Amino acid sequence: MRLRVEFTTEPFDLDEAPTHAVVAREVIQSAELDAVDVGPFGNTAEGGADEVLTAVDSLLRQALASGATRVSLQVNVIEGETR
Repeated sequence: MRLRVEFTTEPFDLDEAPTHAVVAREVIQSAELDAVDVGPFGNTAEGGADEVLTAVDSLLRQALASGATRVSLQVNVIEGETR
């Protein structure tokens, strides 16, 4: 099964990316995921279920430890994908 994760971390800072946002992006970019897209207002990545769920666990733990006060995320099954 393949999954897509979309996430944001808060609080926002429009002048400079907060530490928690940088950490969250680094976690996703270094995970064994594909179709990674990071941006100032949201981030997405796709991959196998095990890889996405492992990355989400690390993302939550590290972002919160780095000062995030809120992490919003959505995980979806990618229809038609069986890898």
